[in-house]
Amino acid sequence: MSSRSFIPFGLSLLLLTACKKEPEHETKSESKEAPAEKEPASLVKHGTNGEVILTIETNLQQSIGLQVAPLQAAKLDPQVKAYGRVLDPSGLAALAGDLLTAQAAQRASEAELKRTKTLAAQSNASEKAVQAAEAAAAHDQAQLQSVRLRLLSSWGSAIAQRNDLPELVQSLGSLSVALVELELPAAEPIAGPPAAARLYPLGGGTNAIDAQVLGPTPSVDPQMQGRGFLLQVNSNPGLVPGAALTGYMSLPGEPRIGVLLPRSAVIRFSGSTWIYAQVSDDTFQRESVTLDTPLADGWFVGADLKPNDKVVVVGAQQLLSEELKGQGGGGD
Repeated sequence: MSSRSFIPFGLSLLLLTACKKEPEHETKSESKEAPAEKEPASLVKHGTNGEVILTIETNLQQSIGLQVAPLQAAKLDPQVKAYGRVLDPSGLAALAGDLLTAQAAQRASEAELKRTKTLAAQSNASEKAVQAAEAAAAHDQAQLQSVRLRLLSSWGSAIAQRNDLPELVQSLGSLSVALVELELPAAEPIAGPPAAARLYPLGGGTNAIDAQVLGPTPSVDPQMQGRGFLLQVNSNPGLVPGAALTGYMSLPGEPRIGVLLPRSAVIRFSGSTWIYAQVSDDTFQRESVTLDTPLADGWFVGADLKPNDKVVVVGAQQLLSEELKGQGGGGD
Protein backbone atom coordinates (compact mmCIF):
# COMPACT_ATOMS: atom_id res chain seq x y z
CA MET A 1 0.00 0.00 0.00
CA SER A 2 1.38 3.42 -0.90
CA SER A 3 1.87 6.25 1.63
CA ARG A 4 -0.53 8.40 -0.41
CA SER A 5 -3.46 6.07 0.46
CA PHE A 6 -2.37 5.42 4.08
CA ILE A 7 -2.46 9.04 5.29
CA PRO A 8 -6.20 9.69 4.53
CA PHE A 9 -7.10 6.43 6.29
CA GLY A 10 -5.31 7.57 9.47
CA LEU A 11 -7.03 10.92 9.39
CA SER A 12 -10.35 9.15 9.02
CA LEU A 13 -9.71 7.19 12.20
CA LEU A 14 -8.88 10.34 14.15
CA LEU A 15 -11.98 12.11 12.94
CA LEU A 16 -14.14 9.11 13.77
CA THR A 17 -12.76 8.98 17.31
CA ALA A 18 -13.40 12.71 17.86
CA CYS A 19 -16.99 12.41 16.62
CA LYS A 20 -17.70 9.59 19.06
CA LYS A 21 -16.35 11.50 22.05
CA GLU A 22 -18.33 14.73 21.43
CA PRO A 23 -21.86 13.23 21.86
CA GLU A 24 -20.69 11.60 25.13
CA HIS A 25 -19.70 15.04 26.41
CA GLU A 26 -23.11 16.52 25.46
CA THR A 27 -24.96 13.64 27.14
CA LYS A 28 -23.05 14.13 30.37
CA SER A 29 -23.77 17.90 30.24
CA GLU A 30 -27.47 17.29 29.71
CA SER A 31 -27.62 14.79 32.55
CA LYS A 32 -26.30 17.41 34.96
CA GLU A 33 -29.23 19.80 34.27
CA ALA A 34 -31.99 19.82 36.96
CA PRO A 35 -35.39 18.52 35.79
CA ALA A 36 -37.98 21.22 35.09
CA GLU A 37 -40.40 21.77 37.96
CA LYS A 38 -43.93 20.62 37.17
CA GLU A 39 -46.40 23.51 37.21
CA PRO A 40 -49.77 23.15 38.96
CA ALA A 41 -52.38 22.15 36.44
CA SER A 42 -56.10 22.44 35.91
CA LEU A 43 -58.28 20.10 33.90
CA VAL A 44 -61.61 20.89 32.28
CA LYS A 45 -64.18 18.21 31.61
CA HIS A 46 -67.84 18.15 30.67
CA GLY A 47 -70.48 16.03 32.37
CA THR A 48 -73.19 14.03 30.68
CA ASN A 49 -75.57 17.01 30.80
CA GLY A 50 -72.99 19.45 29.48
CA GLU A 51 -72.02 20.86 32.88
CA VAL A 52 -68.49 22.20 33.20
CA ILE A 53 -66.32 20.36 35.77
CA LEU A 54 -62.99 21.90 36.68
CA THR A 55 -60.26 19.99 38.52
CA ILE A 56 -57.82 22.29 40.33
CA GLU A 57 -54.76 20.92 42.12
CA THR A 58 -54.22 22.04 45.70
CA ASN A 59 -51.10 24.02 44.82
CA LEU A 60 -52.97 25.98 42.18
CA GLN A 61 -55.85 26.65 44.58
CA GLN A 62 -53.38 28.16 47.01
CA SER A 63 -51.62 30.22 44.36
CA ILE A 64 -54.83 31.91 43.20
CA GLY A 65 -56.09 32.38 46.77
CA LEU A 66 -59.18 30.24 46.35
CA GLN A 67 -61.65 30.32 49.27
CA VAL A 68 -64.73 28.16 49.72
CA ALA A 69 -67.57 28.65 52.23
CA PRO A 70 -70.90 26.93 52.98
CA LEU A 71 -74.04 28.92 52.18
CA GLN A 72 -76.11 30.22 55.07
CA ALA A 73 -79.88 29.79 55.30
CA ALA A 74 -81.90 32.98 54.88
CA LYS A 75 -85.51 34.13 55.14
CA LEU A 76 -87.17 36.83 53.11
CA ASP A 77 -90.52 38.45 53.84
CA PRO A 78 -93.01 38.56 50.97
CA GLN A 79 -92.25 41.61 48.93
CA VAL A 80 -93.10 43.43 45.76
CA LYS A 81 -90.81 45.21 43.36
CA ALA A 82 -91.62 48.78 42.39
CA TYR A 83 -90.04 51.71 40.60
CA GLY A 84 -90.03 55.36 41.51
CA ARG A 85 -88.12 58.56 42.03
CA VAL A 86 -86.95 61.03 44.64
CA LEU A 87 -89.51 63.83 44.97
CA ASP A 88 -88.80 67.53 44.64
CA PRO A 89 -89.71 69.10 48.02
CA SER A 90 -90.15 72.65 46.69
CA GLY A 91 -93.92 72.23 46.23
CA LEU A 92 -94.24 70.87 49.76
CA ALA A 93 -92.16 73.76 51.10
CA ALA A 94 -94.47 76.28 49.42
CA LEU A 95 -97.57 74.65 50.86
CA ALA A 96 -95.96 74.41 54.30
CA GLY A 97 -95.28 78.16 54.14
CA ASP A 98 -98.89 78.85 53.13
CA LEU A 99 -100.04 76.66 55.99
CA LEU A 100 -97.99 78.59 58.55
CA THR A 101 -99.30 81.90 57.20
CA ALA A 102 -102.91 80.69 57.25
CA GLN A 103 -102.55 79.32 60.78
CA ALA A 104 -101.12 82.61 62.03
CA ALA A 105 -103.94 84.60 60.38
CA GLN A 106 -106.57 82.25 61.77
CA ARG A 107 -105.18 82.54 65.31
CA ALA A 108 -105.08 86.32 65.07
CA SER A 109 -108.66 86.62 63.80
CA GLU A 110 -109.92 84.23 66.45
CA ALA A 111 -108.20 86.28 69.15
CA GLU A 112 -109.65 89.49 67.68
CA LEU A 113 -113.14 87.99 67.62
CA LYS A 114 -112.84 86.95 71.24
CA ARG A 115 -111.62 90.42 72.24
CA THR A 116 -114.41 92.16 70.28
CA LYS A 117 -117.09 90.00 71.89
CA THR A 118 -115.69 90.80 75.32
CA LEU A 119 -115.82 94.52 74.54
CA ALA A 120 -119.36 94.19 73.19
CA ALA A 121 -120.47 92.53 76.40
CA GLN A 122 -119.13 95.58 78.22
CA SER A 123 -120.88 97.89 75.75
CA ASN A 124 -117.50 99.01 74.44
CA ALA A 125 -117.92 97.52 70.92
CA SER A 126 -120.80 97.66 68.49
CA GLU A 127 -122.69 94.75 67.00
CA LYS A 128 -121.25 95.73 63.63
CA ALA A 129 -117.71 95.36 64.98
CA VAL A 130 -118.59 91.91 66.27
CA GLN A 131 -119.98 90.92 62.89
CA ALA A 132 -116.87 92.18 61.13
CA ALA A 133 -114.65 90.20 63.51
CA GLU A 134 -116.76 87.09 62.93
CA ALA A 135 -116.48 87.50 59.16
CA ALA A 136 -112.70 87.90 59.37
CA ALA A 137 -112.38 84.83 61.57
CA ALA A 138 -114.56 82.78 59.19
CA HIS A 139 -112.51 83.94 56.20
CA ASP A 140 -109.23 83.03 57.83
CA GLN A 141 -110.61 79.66 58.91
CA ALA A 142 -111.68 78.94 55.31
CA GLN A 143 -108.24 79.94 54.04
CA LEU A 144 -106.62 77.58 56.51
CA GLN A 145 -108.92 74.74 55.48
CA SER A 146 -108.15 75.40 51.81
CA VAL A 147 -104.42 75.10 52.40
CA ARG A 148 -104.91 71.89 54.35
CA LEU A 149 -107.02 70.41 51.54
CA ARG A 150 -104.37 71.31 48.95
CA LEU A 151 -101.73 69.76 51.14
CA LEU A 152 -103.84 66.63 51.58
CA SER A 153 -104.62 66.24 47.86
CA SER A 154 -100.99 66.78 46.84
CA TRP A 155 -99.10 64.85 49.51
CA GLY A 156 -101.59 62.62 51.31
CA SER A 157 -102.62 62.39 54.93
CA ALA A 158 -99.25 61.01 56.04
CA ILE A 159 -97.71 64.42 55.24
CA ALA A 160 -100.68 66.75 55.70
CA GLN A 161 -101.35 65.63 59.27
CA ARG A 162 -97.78 65.81 60.52
CA ASN A 163 -97.11 68.07 63.48
CA ASP A 164 -93.43 68.39 62.54
CA LEU A 165 -94.03 69.59 58.98
CA PRO A 166 -91.75 72.66 59.26
CA GLU A 167 -88.90 70.51 60.60
CA LEU A 168 -89.47 67.96 57.81
CA VAL A 169 -89.32 70.69 55.16
CA GLN A 170 -86.10 71.99 56.66
CA SER A 171 -84.55 68.49 56.56
CA LEU A 172 -85.69 67.99 52.97
CA GLY A 173 -84.17 71.30 51.93
CA SER A 174 -80.81 70.36 53.45
CA LEU A 175 -80.98 66.89 51.77
CA SER A 176 -80.51 65.12 55.09
CA VAL A 177 -83.92 63.50 54.51
CA ALA A 178 -85.56 62.48 51.22
CA LEU A 179 -89.11 61.71 50.15
CA VAL A 180 -89.59 58.94 47.58
CA GLU A 181 -92.60 57.85 45.57
CA LEU A 182 -92.78 54.21 44.44
CA GLU A 183 -95.33 53.01 41.90
CA LEU A 184 -96.46 49.39 41.64
CA PRO A 185 -97.33 47.92 38.25
CA ALA A 186 -101.04 48.16 37.50
CA ALA A 187 -101.57 44.37 37.62
CA GLU A 188 -99.61 43.83 40.85
CA PRO A 189 -101.96 42.83 43.69
CA ILE A 190 -100.85 43.19 47.30
CA ALA A 191 -102.40 41.56 50.35
CA GLY A 192 -101.92 44.54 52.64
CA PRO A 193 -100.03 47.77 53.16
CA PRO A 194 -96.24 47.42 53.03
CA ALA A 195 -94.38 47.70 56.31
CA ALA A 196 -90.90 48.67 55.14
CA ALA A 197 -88.86 49.07 51.99
CA ARG A 198 -85.34 48.88 50.60
CA LEU A 199 -84.27 51.22 47.82
CA TYR A 200 -81.56 50.93 45.18
CA PRO A 201 -80.49 53.83 42.94
CA LEU A 202 -80.98 52.88 39.31
CA GLY A 203 -77.54 51.83 38.07
CA GLY A 204 -75.97 53.18 41.24
CA GLY A 205 -74.61 50.13 43.06
CA THR A 206 -75.95 47.34 45.18
CA ASN A 207 -76.02 48.91 48.65
CA ALA A 208 -79.56 48.99 50.00
CA ILE A 209 -81.11 52.18 51.38
CA ASP A 210 -83.64 51.60 54.15
CA ALA A 211 -86.86 53.59 53.86
CA GLN A 212 -89.94 54.13 56.02
CA VAL A 213 -93.32 53.65 54.34
CA LEU A 214 -95.50 56.68 55.17
CA GLY A 215 -98.63 55.63 53.32
CA PRO A 216 -100.35 55.55 49.94
CA THR A 217 -100.04 58.44 47.54
CA PRO A 218 -103.20 60.52 47.07
CA SER A 219 -103.32 60.03 43.28
CA VAL A 220 -102.49 57.48 40.57
CA ASP A 221 -99.70 57.98 38.10
CA PRO A 222 -101.33 58.43 34.64
CA GLN A 223 -98.72 56.25 32.95
CA MET A 224 -98.20 53.43 35.47
CA GLN A 225 -101.86 53.27 36.58
CA GLY A 226 -100.72 51.33 39.63
CA ARG A 227 -100.91 51.93 43.33
CA GLY A 228 -98.32 54.34 44.68
CA PHE A 229 -96.69 54.73 48.09
CA LEU A 230 -94.84 57.56 49.74
CA LEU A 231 -91.61 56.73 51.59
CA GLN A 232 -89.16 58.65 53.73
CA VAL A 233 -85.40 58.10 53.81
CA ASN A 234 -84.21 59.36 57.19
CA SER A 235 -80.48 59.03 56.54
CA ASN A 236 -80.11 60.32 53.03
CA PRO A 237 -76.92 58.89 51.42
CA GLY A 238 -76.95 61.53 48.68
CA LEU A 239 -80.26 61.07 46.88
CA VAL A 240 -81.28 64.17 44.94
CA PRO A 241 -84.69 65.13 43.55
CA GLY A 242 -85.52 63.34 40.33
CA ALA A 243 -83.19 60.38 40.89
CA ALA A 244 -84.69 57.10 39.65
CA LEU A 245 -84.95 54.22 42.11
CA THR A 246 -85.88 50.57 42.33
CA GLY A 247 -87.65 49.53 45.52
CA TYR A 248 -88.57 46.29 47.28
CA MET A 249 -91.49 46.73 49.70
CA SER A 250 -92.08 44.11 52.39
CA LEU A 251 -95.62 42.75 52.62
CA PRO A 252 -97.52 40.77 55.26
CA GLY A 253 -97.33 36.96 54.99
CA GLU A 254 -95.12 33.94 55.54
CA PRO A 255 -91.43 34.46 54.76
CA ARG A 256 -89.70 32.63 51.92
CA ILE A 257 -86.87 30.20 52.66
CA GLY A 258 -83.63 30.28 50.73
CA VAL A 259 -79.92 31.06 51.08
CA LEU A 260 -77.73 34.14 51.26
CA LEU A 261 -75.31 34.07 48.34
CA PRO A 262 -72.27 36.33 48.86
CA ARG A 263 -71.87 38.87 46.10
CA SER A 264 -68.24 37.84 45.58
CA ALA A 265 -69.34 34.32 44.59
CA VAL A 266 -71.23 35.54 41.52
CA ILE A 267 -69.61 35.81 38.09
CA ARG A 268 -71.18 36.97 34.85
CA PHE A 269 -70.36 35.06 31.69
CA SER A 270 -72.09 34.69 28.31
CA GLY A 271 -74.99 36.85 29.42
CA SER A 272 -75.81 34.73 32.51
CA THR A 273 -74.89 34.59 36.19
CA TRP A 274 -72.89 31.65 37.56
CA ILE A 275 -71.24 30.27 40.67
CA TYR A 276 -68.61 27.57 41.19
CA ALA A 277 -69.83 24.81 43.52
CA GLN A 278 -67.25 22.61 45.21
CA VAL A 279 -67.89 18.95 44.34
CA SER A 280 -64.82 17.53 46.10
CA ASP A 281 -61.57 18.88 47.53
CA ASP A 282 -60.12 19.62 44.10
CA THR A 283 -63.20 19.55 41.85
CA PHE A 284 -65.49 22.48 41.07
CA GLN A 285 -68.56 22.73 38.89
CA ARG A 286 -69.80 25.89 37.23
CA GLU A 287 -73.55 26.25 37.77
CA SER A 288 -76.09 28.76 36.56
CA VAL A 289 -77.89 30.65 39.33
CA THR A 290 -80.89 32.98 39.35
CA LEU A 291 -80.34 36.01 41.56
CA ASP A 292 -83.62 36.63 43.32
CA THR A 293 -83.41 39.74 45.49
CA PRO A 294 -80.46 41.96 46.46
CA LEU A 295 -79.67 42.09 50.17
CA ALA A 296 -77.17 44.09 52.20
CA ASP A 297 -74.64 41.21 52.25
CA GLY A 298 -75.32 39.60 48.88
CA TRP A 299 -78.27 38.02 47.09
CA PHE A 300 -81.25 36.06 48.32
CA VAL A 301 -81.62 32.90 46.23
CA GLY A 302 -84.82 30.94 46.70
CA ALA A 303 -84.04 28.14 44.26
CA ASP A 304 -81.01 26.39 42.70
CA LEU A 305 -79.01 26.38 45.96
CA LYS A 306 -79.43 24.91 49.46
CA PRO A 307 -78.00 25.76 52.89
CA ASN A 308 -74.50 24.32 53.47
CA ASP A 309 -73.79 24.01 49.75
CA LYS A 310 -70.10 24.89 49.37
CA VAL A 311 -69.32 27.56 46.80
CA VAL A 312 -66.25 29.56 45.86
CA VAL A 313 -66.51 32.97 47.56
CA VAL A 314 -63.02 34.25 46.67
CA GLY A 315 -61.35 33.47 43.36
CA ALA A 316 -64.39 32.62 41.21
CA GLN A 317 -63.20 34.90 38.41
CA GLN A 318 -59.78 33.20 38.48
CA LEU A 319 -61.49 29.82 38.16
CA LEU A 320 -63.30 31.06 35.09
CA SER A 321 -59.95 32.12 33.61
CA GLU A 322 -58.50 28.66 34.32
CA GLU A 323 -61.55 27.07 32.73
CA LEU A 324 -61.24 29.14 29.56
CA LYS A 325 -57.49 28.40 29.34
CA GLY A 326 -58.05 24.65 29.73
CA GLN A 327 -61.04 24.18 27.46
CA GLY A 328 -58.86 22.90 24.64
CA GLY A 329 -56.82 20.49 26.77
CA GLY A 330 -59.42 18.53 28.74
CA GLY A 331 -61.48 15.64 27.44
CA ASP A 332 -65.24 15.37 27.50
